Parts: sequence; structure tokens; C-alpha cells
Amino acid sequence: MKTERTEILIIGAGPAGSVAAAMLRQQGRKVLIVEREQFPRFSIGESLLPQSMEYIEAAGLLRDVVEAGFQYKNGAAFVRGERATEFDFRDKFSAGWGTTYQVQRADFDHVLAKGAERMGAEVRYRHEVLSAEPGETPRVAVRAPDGGEYMIEADFMLDASGFGRLLPRLLKLESPSNFPVRGAIFTHVRDHIPADAGFDRNKILITTHPEHVDVWYWTIPFSNGCCSLGVVAEQEFLDRYPGTELERLQAIVGEDPNLTRLLKNAEWAVLPVRQITGYSANVRALWGPGYALLGNAGEFLDPVFSSGVTIAFKSAQLASECLRRHYAGESMDWEADFAVPLRGGVQTFRRFVESWYAGGFQRIIFHPDPQPDIRRMICSILAGYAWDKKNPYVADTQRRLQVLEQLCAG
Repeated sequence: MKTERTEILIIGAGPAGSVAAAMLRQQGRKVLIVEREQFPRFSIGESLLPQSMEYIEAAGLLRDVVEAGFQYKNGAAFVRGERATEFDFRDKFSAGWGTTYQVQRADFDHVLAKGAERMGAEVRYRHEVLSAEPGETPRVAVRAPDGGEYMIEADFMLDASGFGRLLPRLLKLESPSNFPVRGAIFTHVRDHIPADAGFDRNKILITTHPEHVDVWYWTIPFSNGCCSLGVVAEQEFLDRYPGTELERLQAIVGEDPNLTRLLKNAEWAVLPVRQITGYSANVRALWGPGYALLGNAGEFLDPVFSSGVTIAFKSAQLASECLRRHYAGESMDWEADFAVPLRGGVQTFRRFVESWYAGGFQRIIFHPDPQPDIRRMICSILAGYAWDKKNPYVADTQRRLQVLEQLCAG
């Protein structure tokens, strides 16, 4: 079997893989990406966080994204029944970007991948990794589109395979998530929301079910007059609804008066209605001999705060810096310099996700008399700045959030 050689092999051309490739190309590394699908292809996770822009900019891909024409985003709106609140990400505690985009991922991921190619990375679409051998010189077996198989040897490999979670499956690294099994049913609709309906297209809309605190909807407006629309709930709740996926989604959306009003003129199912279940994932280790796991290939929490792409970009940035130090002959430690800082931010998001589903965080954001400084600290985390240790709600997430939940419950 033919064997090829590269410096860095990246499995997957999604956001983590493309940003890592672009950053590594800036270092002069030889980068090869193998991607199972043909781009553009559909993916979920369509509302970016402002923190993401820092990594896009650092990767040299900012112009690619800005010129693509995606929907501008400056915040998040939350509604439950008669209560409503919104966060403007420009009014936050942490320094950095306060705006970003809401994106059709098929287009966004393709923009990033083409940007990585422009910077000199090689991307091979419809090439599927069949097996992987970690070690000092990691190797993978790959099947090409014509059915032929070949080997790739590399100095190092990065798994950016997303929900495919290639290395965790092949190397048996998966461990159970401590979140309940939840599912999401979603589609795109041509929304026809009137300009006077009170809907801010510059913000994602998160709606809590009027009767169930742990059931919520996303409404993500795009620049082409469509919205991504979905509902997230524990699987037992979703299983109560009969019919096709479209009928089930329409029935659950119909239980919320505000969404029913906003979408009264909508053309449904511009894309086929889809369902994913049990997406929360964990691993025993984020790295090993000759490899590291990026983005969703490592851990995925929950879609409620749109943290997935930001975590993917952060993992790409940390891994790229580790590899820069390695090639420069500097001391580095994958656990201390990659896994620990990455998981630090993930744990901050995790605590906020847990509080959301328990109802505590919802009491905080809907509180009628919020303290402005604390609200800006919370806003920073909603904007993706979960690694800013200057923020007390990052440095001491568990205790401070618990105290705030208790104060808002009174």
C-alpha cells in the first residue's frame, strides 16, 4: 500500500480543522486535511459567538468570513412567556470582539476550508480514514473516492472530525456524558417575519417552553430571509409527539404563543427536518501519543449557548501553539498547555448549561433588577469569553453562580 508523508495530518475540514490548518500554515508547516464529506455540506451550530472572531482573525481568515455576506450578530434575546430580556455582546466585561455572525454552516465551513487552502494547506474531500495508529510517527489508512487505499504518516495528527469522533471511536477514548440524553428537532424556514414584529435579526432568539423550564427553542435569523428553527428537550419529551419530524416540530413550536405569532407566515422546511439525539459527549483524554482531539471530536456540551464552534476554535489555537513550541524546540506539555486550559473554559460553559436546565440561570437573566456590572460579566461568558480569568464568573464559576442563583430566587 502506498505511503505518503506530511508534517501535520488533520482529520476533518470543519471549523476546528480549517482554523488549525491556517494557523499551522502561518508557522510554515506542511498540512494535509482529509475530509470524508464533499463540501459544502449541512452542519448544525449556526450562531457564532464574538470570541470566535479573535481566532478567525488570528488564523488569517477574517476577510474570507467578512466578505461572505453572513448575518451580522450583536447579541442574544431570551423569552419565556411574558418575560423577555436581551444581551448586547458589545456591552460586556471582557475586552475583545462584541459582534459576530449567524451562518449557514454549509457555506461558513466551506469558506474556512477554502481559506485554509488559499494559505497552502491541502484539502482532500471524500477521503475516509479507515484506521489509525497513534505513536511517535502516527499513521492512518485512508480510502480515496475511487476506492483505492493508502497510508499517511505524519509528525502529528489532529482529530477535527466533529460529531463523527473518529479517534475516540477507533482508539476507544469515549466516556459517558453526565448530561441527560437530549435531542433536537430542527429545520430552516423562510420566516417572513414582519419588520414591526419586534424580532431583532441581529440576535439569536432563545425561547423557553411556557410550561417546561428544560425545553427550549432556537430561532437563528440568516441574511437570506430564512431562520434556523429548532427545539431541544430530553428524549422522553420529544417522544410524546406523533407524526413526521415536521409535524412533531410544528406541534412543539405551536405550544409557544410568541413563536407562533412570529412564524405565522413562515414557509416551513426549506431544508428537510432533522433530528439528532444524545449529542453530548466526553472523552477520557484530549490527547495522546502523536495526536490531539479538537472541538466536538473531544467534548460537546449542549447547543443552548452556541459554544461549540468557539470551543472548536480555542482547541485549534491551543494545539497550534503547542505544535509551534514543539517545532521550535521549546518545552511544552500537552496536558498542561492544551488539555487543562481547554477544559477550563469548557467547565465554565458546563456550569452555565447545568444552571440553565435547572432553571437557576433563567431566574438570573429574567431578574427584574439586574446589577449592571454582574450583567456585563455574564454577558462576557454568553459572548464566548469563558477563558477570561479576570472575570470573577470565570475564575470562580461554581460558587459565584450558585450565590447569584440564590439571590435571584429570593
